[in-house]
Amino acid sequence: MQVSVESTGTLGRKITVQVPADQIDDAVEKKLKDLTRSVKLDGFRPGKVPLKVVKQKFSGQVRQEVIGEVLQSTLYEAIDQEKLKPAEGPKVENVNMEPGQAMEYSATFDVYPEVKLASLEGKKVEKTVSSVDESDVDKMFEKLQTQRVIWENVDRAAQESDQVIINFLGRIDGEAFEGGKADNVPLVLGSNSMIPGFEEQLIGVKEGDNKTIEVTFPDDYQSKEVAGKLAEFDITVLKVNKPVLPELDDEFAKGFGISDGIDTFRKEVRANMERELATRMQSQMKTAVMDALLDANELELPQALVDDECNNLAQQAKGNQPEALKDVNLPKELFVEQARKRVALGLLVAEVIQANQLQVDKGQVTNKLKEIASTYEQPDEVIKAYSQNPKLLQSLEGLVLEDQVVELLCKQLEIDEKTVPFDDMMNESAS
Repeated sequence: MQVSVESTGTLGRKITVQVPADQIDDAVEKKLKDLTRSVKLDGFRPGKVPLKVVKQKFSGQVRQEVIGEVLQSTLYEAIDQEKLKPAEGPKVENVNMEPGQAMEYSATFDVYPEVKLASLEGKKVEKTVSSVDESDVDKMFEKLQTQRVIWENVDRAAQESDQVIINFLGRIDGEAFEGGKADNVPLVLGSNSMIPGFEEQLIGVKEGDNKTIEVTFPDDYQSKEVAGKLAEFDITVLKVNKPVLPELDDEFAKGFGISDGIDTFRKEVRANMERELATRMQSQMKTAVMDALLDANELELPQALVDDECNNLAQQAKGNQPEALKDVNLPKELFVEQARKRVALGLLVAEVIQANQLQVDKGQVTNKLKEIASTYEQPDEVIKAYSQNPKLLQSLEGLVLEDQVVELLCKQLEIDEKTVPFDDMMNESAS
């Protein structure tokens, strides 16, 4: 077998392979002889069909089979011989299959780039740190109280944060429009759930009031028929309710499934906040370190890998769309930048792991699994599910190995710590 390789670009390769004619002929001859022992033909006993007859009837078919098998085996033998690492399936072309001649073909593909890791020594990353204070827990309980708010009817003018129960009828140029009428609508003033200017004009209304207000629909309103237009709304106020927050007592804790009292509930809420905060800080630090790794190492990326990642991202995005939009094909361009980043990081992280001979830390895997399981009602069942599912366990080990890469790279980097309040940390991470 003769092999030659030429570059068709930075990563593009074209490999040409020649297989001697006698290698093909010998393989065809052997296959035909084997066939004489198993083929069934009228007029001949099984295993007694003459080779000459088998050749006349099957030589063309057998030759095609042999060429396919030889092509497949010699292609990967040649790739291995030349120490090439294809990043995609080779595209075979220009196959010469003439009897009595050497079989020749070529295959093109992109190879993985050679990754030479640059040192991160002297580079700086910012590490955002935070903690959960008692005031943060207080704010969280205020939010929980709001979730359990009770609305109490009052005989006074509506104020900010009150709830009004209203009927309304909207008109544009004197004509009612679709979606502009509703009855018994609960509306919390200041919730910004209606179009701008609507709620503000209901401050001061009382039960039984009738009021007409004017508002202009935003230019980017989802309904094009009313977008940017001035509308009048006739409003009837059926009720005005004030919010009554429940007491932070043992009964309140029971409403959230905690039977051991409010103090236990507070401890559990704080512990959950601290877990979420730790996850946010770890995620931000990982992003900062990975960005530093990317900035220090510029790579030429195989287009096939980028295309595959674009497709994966598009499928994920499609799965998260509302049912009505499931059949909408999202443009590939939306995902190219993110796909390129993912592919580059995958190559760089793999090289860090190989260069440093990192092995997954089983102790960290156990701790990570316990951490994940602790967020569920039945942690033992979660641990059991991971332990019995190789794919889940492999995914978890991959996450831990990435964490180990981050730990390793942090030793090269200069870390500047920045302390921020809990709310700022969580809001920044969520944005």
